[in-house]
Amino acid sequence: MRFVGNTVYTEDQLKRVLSIEKGDTYNGKLLQERILNKKNPDANDITNLYQNNGYLFSNVNAVETRTHNDTIDFDIRIIEGPLAYINSVNVIGNDKTNDHVIYRELRTRPGDKWSKENVIRTIRELGQLGFFDPEALQPDIKPNQADGTVDIEYKVVEKGASQVELQGGYGGGSFIGTLGLSFNNFSVRNMFNKKAYKPLPMGDGQRMALRAQFSKYYQTYSLSFTEPWLGGKKPLAFSASISHSKQFLYNWYTYDVDKSQSFNITSISFGLAKRLSVPDDYFVLSQAVSYQYFDLNNYNTGLFTFGDGQANNLSYTISLSRNSKGFNPIFPTYGSEFTVSGKFTPPYSLFEKTNYKTLGDEEKYKRRTVANTTTPNGSYVPAGTYLDASGNPVEGNDYRLAAVDQGKIDQKRFKMLEYYKLKFKGDWYTSLTKIGDQPLVLRSLAEFGFLGAYNSARGIVPFERFYLGGDGLANFTMDGREIVQLRGYENYALTPVNQNGEQIGGTIYNKFTLELRYPITLKQSASIYALAFAEAGTSYASFKDYNPFNLKRSTGLGLRVFMPMFGLLGIDFAYGFDEAPGRTQPSGWQTHFIIGQQF
Repeated sequence: MRFVGNTVYTEDQLKRVLSIEKGDTYNGKLLQERILNKKNPDANDITNLYQNNGYLFSNVNAVETRTHNDTIDFDIRIIEGPLAYINSVNVIGNDKTNDHVIYRELRTRPGDKWSKENVIRTIRELGQLGFFDPEALQPDIKPNQADGTVDIEYKVVEKGASQVELQGGYGGGSFIGTLGLSFNNFSVRNMFNKKAYKPLPMGDGQRMALRAQFSKYYQTYSLSFTEPWLGGKKPLAFSASISHSKQFLYNWYTYDVDKSQSFNITSISFGLAKRLSVPDDYFVLSQAVSYQYFDLNNYNTGLFTFGDGQANNLSYTISLSRNSKGFNPIFPTYGSEFTVSGKFTPPYSLFEKTNYKTLGDEEKYKRRTVANTTTPNGSYVPAGTYLDASGNPVEGNDYRLAAVDQGKIDQKRFKMLEYYKLKFKGDWYTSLTKIGDQPLVLRSLAEFGFLGAYNSARGIVPFERFYLGGDGLANFTMDGREIVQLRGYENYALTPVNQNGEQIGGTIYNKFTLELRYPITLKQSASIYALAFAEAGTSYASFKDYNPFNLKRSTGLGLRVFMPMFGLLGIDFAYGFDEAPGRTQPSGWQTHFIIGQQF
């Protein structure tokens, strides 16, 4: 192969991009893709090498010059043309969204050198906003070769950016209702402008969500707000949220509620997320500070090791993510998303004088009686007798209490929660082929989580644990737990249990998913796609028991429907091949309904 007409790039540079050497087996399809890959607009090919660096008018073709025996010779003929600069940039079609919300996302500006990559990135950024129909985003490129300029016009079609969640059902002897409002293109500055209510002040790209859920034994309320461009100058996102939940002791057999036994949680958090420029501007560094106050009042259910008292959870979370998923957030066809995060509390035990190894020993021993006394039932007890917690004599020389109030000890141990949590998630999307006009997409997902303790004597907290299995939906979580989806099993069924068969949550888990997706329609009114999946995962109560290869497996089929007004709805039919902890039979067929789950 010979390169003809190249002056901007050397032959060695072009050969590295082409990656086809003399003596390789001829593959016409591969040769064409290395010159111009029509399936992948972001491909590393020779045409994009020129198009991404100002050469809008360039043209690259492979011409067969000679065939002899089993050998073919080619000329890669290149017409570079002049550099092109952007003359004007316009956006049309936005009636609700304010211009500044769109223009701050544009990667193409007047005076810039032409870059196909920046045009594609702009389409992606506009599609990721969620305010426009991603399938209808069209850049109109108007080149003017006479003066070496180009005009760009982006055509957008707005869609409903707000969602309503309204659910009602009856189960376990109680009506359960949910009301949620999500405004994804809100305008705080126009809240007091009566003319802006159409029916709500919209157009500034802010997000506000309100949610309430209630039944006769629990209530939860939350409010969250996000400003994606704090100050309006740079992509620095500010977020804040506050929530409160209350649960009463509920008898699942008689359906009685005891309001004298309750558990309350109040939470507040603030976060900042900054888009980075190094290694590239797909990276985002996020940081958040959160505080949770747990108040238990005679709430002895086995959920925690103590039923009375308070616990405080002050934590700092930092995460680094890279999101290059395709322009349609509902149905990405290429790209990936990686997230590594750590959540940390202050190491209180480093600054305290408490010896957690002997914590509670003072409650395990009682002094001898110094005078003659009587037991609670009136029996005579001489001086010098050891008594247990109930005031009854302890026989023999063992003066340890027969029953220790472990709840009181743990309440002291966990008054200020101390832990660290590490997580990783990798999500890939690959277009395999086309069936008709639509792509068949493979989604590959891997997850890992670990909850640890700074001080082994203090132990791992009973909060913030991982609960694996089921549809991944969380109606209400009372202990900061994280719900991890693994279809084909009942909700939380793959979560470790204690000696009494009670779920205690995992401190470590891993999960893998392969999912084939095919779109039925991607129209603005409704996006519908079918999927087939295989999943596997495992979780353990402690790291010493962890076996990442002893996985619980499942496979199945599903359907997803996304409507702008109501969000995501879906159903999965899955078969679990393995038995859950405490069970002796495979899980078998399970049906999962998905509401508001991630795409």
